[in-house]
Amino acid sequence: MQQLSKSMDAIVIRFNPAKKSKEWTWKVLRTLLVTGFCYIILFPIFLRLSVAFRDRIDVYDPAVLWIPRHFTLDNFRIAMETTDFFGALRNTLLISGSTTIIQIISCAMAAYAFARLKFRGSGILFGLVIFTIIVPPQTIMIPLYMTYRYFDLFGLVPVLTGQTSFNLIDTFWPFILSSATGMGLKNGLYIYIFRQFFRGVPKELEEAAFVDGAGIVHTFFRIMVPNAIPAVITVALFSFVWQWNDSYYVGLFLNDVKVLSTQLMNMGVNLEEPDPVLQSILLNTGVLLITAPLLIMYLFVQRYFVESVERTGIVG
Repeated sequence: MQQLSKSMDAIVIRFNPAKKSKEWTWKVLRTLLVTGFCYIILFPIFLRLSVAFRDRIDVYDPAVLWIPRHFTLDNFRIAMETTDFFGALRNTLLISGSTTIIQIISCAMAAYAFARLKFRGSGILFGLVIFTIIVPPQTIMIPLYMTYRYFDLFGLVPVLTGQTSFNLIDTFWPFILSSATGMGLKNGLYIYIFRQFFRGVPKELEEAAFVDGAGIVHTFFRIMVPNAIPAVITVALFSFVWQWNDSYYVGLFLNDVKVLSTQLMNMGVNLEEPDPVLQSILLNTGVLLITAPLLIMYLFVQRYFVESVERTGIVG
């Protein structure tokens, strides 16, 4: 009888119209929301794809909305030639890759100190680290430029070399030194991500390492870092993408060195006959060329990125 009663209750719940309508309402609403978000995200990409393959004739044709009538690859050729695309791509890869590796190391070490090592003033220092996230970069623009334009390493350069200072502008050193000292692009956020992850690692692992005779450095590299792979993936992707798209700091420190983000504004500038329509087409083509490597990279790492974000507690 008890089993019969349970089966009857299951049948009633299964054929409950109110519950069914609620489930279908939520499914329809969720589908509409996902479709709307996908449209907002993908619309600019589809629009630039359509414009990049158009001939100038199609721009003046009101019948052409999405699919061009005259397909052409000349826009990509002109955009690459006017911006020295492959040279700028090489420099962008070098800057983004080197800063990403250095930021992972420096931010992980700083975060481990804040998460596990107790010392006087650690809370105040971590508060200052978080404060760097909200400080507008324009407020420290002049001091940063003067520091790297007349770099003297606390006055040691004149003593050791006899020169007044080093000029690090138009080199990669400003990005390397800023990343190594924890003052690179968004480093405060990376330290916070690593700190939150290290705080969630069981202390028993560290205690077992200490019992076996491991020191702090050995424990960090052999115990904490291997367990922090999700945080490493998250920080690596954030750092690489933000540095790739950065135009403020590269425009501040690099004048002659070409990178993709600053070369974008040169699309169509060197044309023999300036044409606003062609410049607009080249600008859309340039945006597509800059974002294409990131989209390709995301296709391969998106699964690991989603898993790492969930495990680092960013949304928690």
